[in-house]
Amino acid sequence: MSDPVDIDRATAEANGRDEILTATPGTTRRSGIVSGLLNTLNWMPSWCRYDPDNPPQFTLSTNILLAFSTTFTVANLYYPQPILNVIADDFQVSYERSSNVATLSQAGYAVGLLFLCPLGDIIPRRPFILFLILVTATMWIGLCLTTNFEAFVALSFLCGVGTVTPQLMLPLVGDLAPAHRRASCLSIVVSGLALGLLVARVLSGVVANFTAWRNIYWVALGLQYSTFIILFLTLPDYPAKNKGLNYFKALWKMALLVVEPLLIQACLLGFLISAAFTNFWTTLTFLLASPPYNYSSLEIGLFAFIGIAVISLAPVWSRLITDKFVFLFSSLLGLSFELVGIVIGTFIGTFTVAGPIIQAIFMDTGSNFAHTANRSNIYGLDPQARNRVNTVYMVFCFAGQLTGTAAGNRLYAQGGWIWSGSMNVGLIGAGILIGLLRGPRESGWIGWHGGWNIRRDEDIGEKTERQATAEDAGRLEVDT
Repeated sequence: MSDPVDIDRATAEANGRDEILTATPGTTRRSGIVSGLLNTLNWMPSWCRYDPDNPPQFTLSTNILLAFSTTFTVANLYYPQPILNVIADDFQVSYERSSNVATLSQAGYAVGLLFLCPLGDIIPRRPFILFLILVTATMWIGLCLTTNFEAFVALSFLCGVGTVTPQLMLPLVGDLAPAHRRASCLSIVVSGLALGLLVARVLSGVVANFTAWRNIYWVALGLQYSTFIILFLTLPDYPAKNKGLNYFKALWKMALLVVEPLLIQACLLGFLISAAFTNFWTTLTFLLASPPYNYSSLEIGLFAFIGIAVISLAPVWSRLITDKFVFLFSSLLGLSFELVGIVIGTFIGTFTVAGPIIQAIFMDTGSNFAHTANRSNIYGLDPQARNRVNTVYMVFCFAGQLTGTAAGNRLYAQGGWIWSGSMNVGLIGAGILIGLLRGPRESGWIGWHGGWNIRRDEDIGEKTERQATAEDAGRLEVDT
């Protein structure tokens, strides 16, 4: 028989979640439908409920669950990219107008990143993640059915806003994973993000090549609802990290984070890595579609399978390198990988396909390692603000993606593959320089105070973890 104290505690926690969820900006009353929806999302199986006396253990199965969940949610952003020409023909619009589908999906993602992700530091993440997936999947039905192009573009924007759940899951991994395994656990979820791009491009290209293009949207709808059901039954609950924190104060605190030297260094690296990454993958399409290759769109889409190398190597790399050495060392090593691949691919890619293949492997691998190390590094800044820290980092990465796409396309149009590749050499070279300007133990903006030792200080991560755990325990005692 259940202990009455446990029942009261569970009821109090559920009521607390209701109060927090209703405290979001602009919300004063809930309708009966919204109330029923929130009550449903707040319900969870007994094995998912949070017990302060026995917190959930971060297992390999949970790690893989979050990785595949990020795969099938972030894929929403990439389904239309390989088939924009088909969408243009079906809606009878120009290719320039059809490109708004991809552009506004990314713009919606940026809006969600800025205004939804900080809520992860205020409200419980399990019901919030489930709510976003369910609402996005429901709006996705409109993309499957509408015959109006303006409605299709508007829904693409709204679905982009809701597709920020991977950026809520990454800080959750930072909270749940033990400090000594945080980097390797993060690398598995980051690999899930890379897999999302791969799955979306390949599925979209194959389905649109052999069937009607809308079928890929129906497939995506099924994947989203399947992800919701699986997470509803398995995602562990975790208490709000800053119960009662004002939303606008949280946004202001996010703005103040830019005075942290470590965060700015990581953000600049993220900007440069993302710019080089998107520059390569965007201009690669033009290279492979032109002589001497003349590949079809399906063959170009299948080129994304190279990302499998990243997915298989990243967790091994993180376990052997990132978890044992200072994070800056892994970032610089990843950047060096990228630089080698870029130089090879840029100067032999015009006459042999081995060039872009080698470059894709080295760039995907290096960027994955560097992003994982950067995230592991910045998550230690403030354990109570990991969602906001992650948001600042991702804003820089997103700006880098836009810069890489725009500048890379312009340079390729003017000077071809060599010009766009030379831009990547400059970007990654600048990243290595920024990494070398500030050592891993430096507290200021520039310098190497604290030594050159690349071995990680074991007590740092453990101390941060103990401090965060103690603060969480203190808040739970106050709440109960």
